[in-house]
Amino acid sequence: MISTVLVANRGEIACRVFRTCRELGIRTVAVHSDADAHALHTREADTTVRLPGSTPQDTYLRGDLIVKAALAAGADAVHPGYGFLSENADFARAVRDAGLVWIGPPPEAIEAMASKTRAKELMGIASLERVTEADLPVLVKAAAGGGGRGMRVVRELADLEAELTAARAEAVSAFGDGEVFVEPYVEGGRHVEVQILADTHGTVWALGTRDCSLQRRHQKVIEESPAPGLTEQLTRELHESATRAARAVAYEGAGTVEFLVSRDGRPHFLEMNTRLQVEHPVTEAVFGIDLVTLQLQVAEGHPLDSEPPRPHGHAVEARLYAEDPAHDWTPQTGTLHHLAVPAGVRLDTGYTGGDDIGVHYDPMLAKVVAHAPTRAQALRKLAGALDRATVHGPVTNRDLLVRSLRHEEFTTAAMDTGFYDRHLADLTTAAPDPHAPLAAALADAHGRSRFGGGWRNLPSQPQVKRYVMAGEEHEVHYRHTRDGLTAEGVRVVHADAGLVVLEVDGVRRKFEVARYGDDQVYVNATTLTSLPRFPDPAAQLAPGSLLAPMPGTVVRVADGLAVGAAVKAGDPLLWLEAMKMEHKITAPVTGQLTALNAVPGQQVQLASLLAVVHPT
Repeated sequence: MISTVLVANRGEIACRVFRTCRELGIRTVAVHSDADAHALHTREADTTVRLPGSTPQDTYLRGDLIVKAALAAGADAVHPGYGFLSENADFARAVRDAGLVWIGPPPEAIEAMASKTRAKELMGIASLERVTEADLPVLVKAAAGGGGRGMRVVRELADLEAELTAARAEAVSAFGDGEVFVEPYVEGGRHVEVQILADTHGTVWALGTRDCSLQRRHQKVIEESPAPGLTEQLTRELHESATRAARAVAYEGAGTVEFLVSRDGRPHFLEMNTRLQVEHPVTEAVFGIDLVTLQLQVAEGHPLDSEPPRPHGHAVEARLYAEDPAHDWTPQTGTLHHLAVPAGVRLDTGYTGGDDIGVHYDPMLAKVVAHAPTRAQALRKLAGALDRATVHGPVTNRDLLVRSLRHEEFTTAAMDTGFYDRHLADLTTAAPDPHAPLAAALADAHGRSRFGGGWRNLPSQPQVKRYVMAGEEHEVHYRHTRDGLTAEGVRVVHADAGLVVLEVDGVRRKFEVARYGDDQVYVNATTLTSLPRFPDPAAQLAPGSLLAPMPGTVVRVADGLAVGAAVKAGDPLLWLEAMKMEHKITAPVTGQLTALNAVPGQQVQLASLLAVVHPT
């Protein structure tokens, strides 16, 4: 029997595997980069081993170092999690050659299916070797990867070469393998997948379906099980195809077979992921199982029951990312001050309050999962929980998730993979609470009065506070009187440093207020930045200044770009790599490049001045 498991991963998935191991009485080993030295997964493991360095290439993609770590820590099994080396046959083989148990499929099955090109060949599907105008649009994909990295939609033939280059760079960074391929892109399809689980005795379970159509940058955002609106015949066809794929490669353990279902209901095979999926909790909820427990049992040689458990109810999962959907999904970094969700939903996370969100890894903070008897109840439950969640720290996609779950196209199951292409602008239109700045000011004023919060006979002068909320500046006024704090248009029922109660037109509303540092304020779900009373003149920037939207590494600069060059608004100037993805930085205005402070390989910090384009 397995006694000690090393998880060759980080963050949320490492914590999730550790949770099951603790319940089973299995000891745990974490590996960590220098950037993750104090990460939650290291704190939850029984033993930790350092992987020197911070980039994935130096740490979580170094199979030789991970095998050495497992042996040094006394582990007898390795769980790969997802991403990194989870679909790397050479790593699986190295684990087995070291005398360790590999909690995953055989290396031969990984080789057959983990490469998207070889998987398609096995399923009798050819990739496009030569792309013409008639083939457009096409999809460029990383052969060894997943999670949307190394994936690009190409609609213009002239863009193909540049997108191939960018996809290769992302694939090398995320998976250590730069192989990419091209396939037709199905417009308006739904992303549907089947969870499979196979033992070493010939039993293969098809555990229902999942719909993962809500995606950004081809990375899933909201997933649910079962996939709504599928006919019994289509569901049966998907199950049979997934089972057939598993049997074709003598599969063992957990895996997922993914399809794109076209508007006319025809399934198109996409790939087989030879690992546990990010969205596995919705299947666990519907079938009442623990997939990690079953992975461990299969690795120990135990047989599965002849038939899987019966499904019940509906489950939906939302991925909470540190990113700004309103600004090209830009990843965010910084300190996560506080993260909490109401009781009744499942929270899988790799972070707790006080943890730093760095630049080296995927920006997913957590997964929130709701299960209920019906789809409508599950959607309402999850939307309500996210709406009431406390997320204090960098900008996240929380508001987008809530609005997506309540959007008519999604609630009626009429969505497809183009959902965010159509609705992103509406879903990211800021709708901040107009009373949040006043609540922040009143909380700040509690106990700050020079008179100790008392009153005097002479009328007090109005106090003024300024905040930035949803990108706009707001100025609020209040007074200290014998009755306490007052403000025009509202009745201040209660005010202290953490709670303000305002009555507007006879309706009382509560505002929970939290402050971090000198300027960051959170009022319920609204984020505000407190502005100084007298702005610093030195903080002004020249028109056309281009600042780094996140910390990262300059991976390349546009060919021939130099000071003095004429550029047009929207022209790509340089590319930053952050959180395992490339981000294109474009000219903010049309004009002349008067400064260029970026060179390939340079590390830049948030808001660093990259270039200046003088407007013409």
